Amino acid sequence: MSELLGFLTELSRHNYREWFYENKSRYDVLRATFINDVERLVALLAARDPELQGVQAKDCIYRIYRDIRFSPDKTPYKTYFSAYMARGGKKSPRAGYYLHIEPGNIAVSGGIWCPEPRLIKALRHAIYDNLDEWRSIVEASSFIKEYPLFVGETLKMVPRDFPREGDHVQWVKRKDYTVWGKQPDDFISHSHWVEQAAEKLLLIKPMNDFLNYTVDELAY
Repeated sequence: MSELLGFLTELSRHNYREWFYENKSRYDVLRATFINDVERLVALLAARDPELQGVQAKDCIYRIYRDIRFSPDKTPYKTYFSAYMARGGKKSPRAGYYLHIEPGNIAVSGGIWCPEPRLIKALRHAIYDNLDEWRSIVEASSFIKEYPLFVGETLKMVPRDFPREGDHVQWVKRKDYTVWGKQPDDFISHSHWVEQAAEKLLLIKPMNDFLNYTVDELAY
């Protein structure tokens, strides 16, 4: 996988179509390898998380081509490979597992990112109503060791449905429920990195199960 980091580093310096087309054969080989790795990863996750049974790697892997229609950044390609592994694939509203490979920013991650308004409101209420259970999951020592911080935006004010003070405040102000486990670049240099990634990602399963209980209640 060191070849992938080299390719992505070059792409970040030459992010234009001519360079990409000249190096398309390299990209095709690297993408095929990535697909195989994600297939292995999904299989390992599915062995312990029924949510992933039947999920195909091709449905989880994001395209490298950027949507530049409404972006001030007109560079045409992403400078990372990524996959979101959840029931329904990368477009799923469900909590799942995320793999991000980018030079200097490799991560295993998971949870729910940018839920639509009806869902985020329901998730906040689920956490507030079951705060002790939620905290037992996200404050477990094994979880915090790998995922010490949640990422994403938070509201400036506590939503009006909730008391202004209490242990719930930091949680009901969140717009996302996503953790980010940053890894060193050499994380993917070992032949057994997929197995290591699966073990780290499965630490997120209890959190995902908690979140997906509410997703199921809303019948997504």
